[in-house]
Amino acid sequence: MDISIIVPLYNEEESLEKLLAWIKQVMTEQNFSYEVIFVDDGSRDKSWQMIEQAACELPDNVRGVKFSRNYGKSAALNVGFEYAQGDVVITMDADLQDSPNEIPELYKMVMQGGYDLVSGWKKKRYDSKIMKNIPSKLYNATTRAITGIKLHDFNCGLKAYRNEVIKSIEVYGEMHRYIPVIAKGAGFSNIGEKVVQHRKREFGVSKFGMNRFVHGYLDLISIIFILKFGKKPMHFFGLWGSVMFIIGIALAVVMGVQKIVAGMEGMNMRLITNSPYFYIALATMIIGCQLFLAGFLGEMIGRNSSTRNTYLISKKKNL
Repeated sequence: MDISIIVPLYNEEESLEKLLAWIKQVMTEQNFSYEVIFVDDGSRDKSWQMIEQAACELPDNVRGVKFSRNYGKSAALNVGFEYAQGDVVITMDADLQDSPNEIPELYKMVMQGGYDLVSGWKKKRYDSKIMKNIPSKLYNATTRAITGIKLHDFNCGLKAYRNEVIKSIEVYGEMHRYIPVIAKGAGFSNIGEKVVQHRKREFGVSKFGMNRFVHGYLDLISIIFILKFGKKPMHFFGLWGSVMFIIGIALAVVMGVQKIVAGMEGMNMRLITNSPYFYIALATMIIGCQLFLAGFLGEMIGRNSSTRNTYLISKKKNL
C-alpha cells in the first residue's frame, strides 16, 4: 500500500464528508493505493456514525477507531500509527485547515527525496496574530534552539513519515507537538520541511486553548530529559546527588575545623548547631542522598523493566 492517512478528530461531523471526498479525489487522480484511518477521540456528535457509514461505502479504504472518551491527540495518533500499513504515513487534522492536495508532494519527498519525516510549515496563517501566531513563533524558536532541529512549525498537523519511523516511536501525553524530536531521538535524523497551505476553518471552533503553550514548554523539558536520561537516570540524579552531598560534606568539614581551631586557641565560639551553615550542610547532604537514591532506583527499575529497546534492522537483498 502506498499511503496511510491518519486523521485524529474530536467533534468534527461537519467537515468529515467533505474531507473524505477531497482525499478520495486526490488519491484517485494520483492513482495511489491508500487507506484513511479515522481515530475518533471520544466525539459527542455524529462523527462516529459518519465514519461507520464511510467504512461501509469504502470498505477497502476507510477504517475507524473509536475511543470511549477524550484521551487527546497524542493517544489518537499513537493508535493510528499502530494500524497504519502504508509505505508513507500522512497525518492531518479533520477540520479542513490541512489541504489533501499537499499529499502527493509530501509522498514524493519521502519516497524520492529520502526523508524520514517531512513536516508541514504553515508559513501564511489565518489565526489570530496575538493569540496564536506570536506565541507560536516564540515556541518554535525555543524548540529549534534547544533541539537543533531546523523546523519552523513543529506543531503542524500535516506531516509525512516513512513507515519505519512511526513503527519505532511512541507518542503519549501531549507529545504530538514533538514527534520530530522523538523521531530524531530514535535515530531518524533526516527531517525535512515543506511550506503548506493553511486554510481558514470552515466549521466549529479550535479544540486547543492558550494553555497548550504552557503545556508545550513543560512537555519540551520532559521529552529532552527522557531522550537524554531515560535509559541512564543515574547519569543525572547520581551526578547532582553527588554534587549536593559533596557540598554538604565540605561545609560540615569547614565548620568542624573552625570549631577545633577556635578550641585550640582558647576562643569562645558558638555551637555549630546555631550556625545557619549547619542546616545548609545538613539539607544539601539529605537532598544529595535522595537524588542519588532516585537515580539508583531508576536504574533498578529500568534494568528490570519488561520494555526493551527496539532496534530497526535494514535488510538488503542478496546480490
